[in-house]
Amino acid sequence: MQFIQGVLIVLLSMWMVLDQQGIVITTWFPIMVAFFAGLIMGDMKTAMIIGGTFQLMNLGVANIGGSSVPNWGLATVVGIYVACRTTNDVAQAKAVALAVGVPVGMLGIQLDVFVKLLNTYVTHAAQKACNEKKFGKMNRILWIGPMIFALSTGLPTALCVLFGDAIVNVILKSVPVWFTNGLSIAGNMLPVVGIALLLQVMPAKKYLSMLMIGFVFSAYLNVPMLGVSIIGLAIAYYFFTTQVNKAPAVAVTEGAVIDEGDEWDE
Repeated sequence: MQFIQGVLIVLLSMWMVLDQQGIVITTWFPIMVAFFAGLIMGDMKTAMIIGGTFQLMNLGVANIGGSSVPNWGLATVVGIYVACRTTNDVAQAKAVALAVGVPVGMLGIQLDVFVKLLNTYVTHAAQKACNEKKFGKMNRILWIGPMIFALSTGLPTALCVLFGDAIVNVILKSVPVWFTNGLSIAGNMLPVVGIALLLQVMPAKKYLSMLMIGFVFSAYLNVPMLGVSIIGLAIAYYFFTTQVNKAPAVAVTEGAVIDEGDEWDE
């Protein structure tokens, strides 16, 4: 039974990241993956308490524009497995899950950056095959991308299933500082690249004044992001309502001009 649970937990962690990058049915929100981990481990109460704890840590955290953030979904899955294996006390299980899950979630930042860097080479290889009209080869290469993403969560989970939290701490301490610093720099650059890609598909030139207003509020007036969002919503609502009311008025005016012309012709 323990073997089956371990295999299912590893598969859940792999599915979690594939789903997040694809069709998004369960996502990797802690409270959602905790439900499935609870079903696997047969302790729903402990799983939901642990999932709720990590969900609170996840509030306000989003990988906008391709940025890398702590993988609290992975931390939840690993934490639930180790906690359910070590104790039956809910309070102690919560402490164990945090002790094990937090290092795993932080390790997820480095793994996410590393995987995205690897997948750039996969993408270029697939593009090269496409340009050479080798479409079968292109499709085979593209399968490597999801496999790398799945391994980024499956391998840490499998190691924790086999060796517990000790292996995670060993990995974090053994990785060279220059390597983690390089990944951190790359991770800081990813949001900028993501925002640039978003601006390419958005009508940024048309509404450049709105972007400048938002930037001033955030950078110089220190307005929180929620406040900037509310200001943007107010401007968007005003713009939408004025445009909606403007269209019927123009139609009525044009109709009146035509009627006057008809009467003049008569």
